[in-house]
Amino acid sequence: MKKHYLYIPLLVFLAIVAVFLVQLFKNSQGDKPTDLESALIGKPLPEFQMLALDEGQTYTRDDLLNGKPFLLNIWATWCATCYQEHQYLNTLAQQGIRIVGVNYKDDRAKAVMWLSRLKNPYTMNIYDESGSIGLDLGVYGAPETFLVDGNGIIRYRLAGELNDQVWINVLAPLWQKYGGVN
Repeated sequence: MKKHYLYIPLLVFLAIVAVFLVQLFKNSQGDKPTDLESALIGKPLPEFQMLALDEGQTYTRDDLLNGKPFLLNIWATWCATCYQEHQYLNTLAQQGIRIVGVNYKDDRAKAVMWLSRLKNPYTMNIYDESGSIGLDLGVYGAPETFLVDGNGIIRYRLAGELNDQVWINVLAPLWQKYGGVN
């Protein structure tokens, strides 16, 4: 009877290996972990009213809309990947790509200092201390970037780092498709 208990750790190990192999197979077939599906693709950006990071004003969804597409970037100072992608966001901003930041579940003073030290690529920066916009968008964590068209419709969601490869292969063609100029 006690010999059956010896097989439990082996069965657990085999189950973990099976899950790992299934995910590897999905990735090899083009299923990318950063391409998380979102129920919001093709739907309007959710309504909100939040303070700006610099406390100077309040932003609503309508404040973001000007008839041109923009990237909505979810970021935080505690996020190591956000630090890695920040320089690339500065490069995109210098090329005329409009980026709106959402500082997610962060310390406001640290975030302001971080931007002053690393440069600010954002045309607007929303302070989401409680994560309420993140919740409405279905954010898993930072960084995440959404491509929003000029009418406020979410067209794409990227979970993870926005870098040159992602921009060139995925986001730039969508940017052009939805009216971005650069």
